[in-house]
Amino acid sequence: MTRLIRIDIDDSALPPATPEMEQERRVAIFDLLEDNSFALPGREGMQAPPGPYALHLAVRDGRLVFEIATDGGDPVAEFHLAMGPFRQAVKDYSQICGSYFEAVRKLPTAQIEAIDMARRGIHNEGARTLMERLDGKACVDIDTARRLFTLVCALVPG
Repeated sequence: MTRLIRIDIDDSALPPATPEMEQERRVAIFDLLEDNSFALPGREGMQAPPGPYALHLAVRDGRLVFEIATDGGDPVAEFHLAMGPFRQAVKDYSQICGSYFEAVRKLPTAQIEAIDMARRGIHNEGARTLMERLDGKACVDIDTARRLFTLVCALVPG
């Protein structure tokens, strides 16, 4: 399976991210670039270029846009995903992250761990939704989907 070697996010139309979300975004991009699994299936009898790929992630006309290019910048694929299937998971994740960041400052370890377990569960749900929506467009493993979901959260208002 091939991989992503560059990730750009177009968040120019959004309000600034909180410092915590900005940190999560940086960590997700770093982790994605360190270890990911991303491949494009062939289309209409044609083989997709083997990669590695560059990903540009944006929101346009109310849709989540994945623009995939070769390392040299040649466009390979573009797909648009409706944001509706992500809205609840993004909203839930945003709320639980707020609770988690607040808990880290004030609550005992046991309560922080309970909130973190819930946060990971919602994050996994969002990653599975992303994998379902990417089916037939891109092949990703669960770890890649989790990190991409973090980036989706940065682009989709919660």
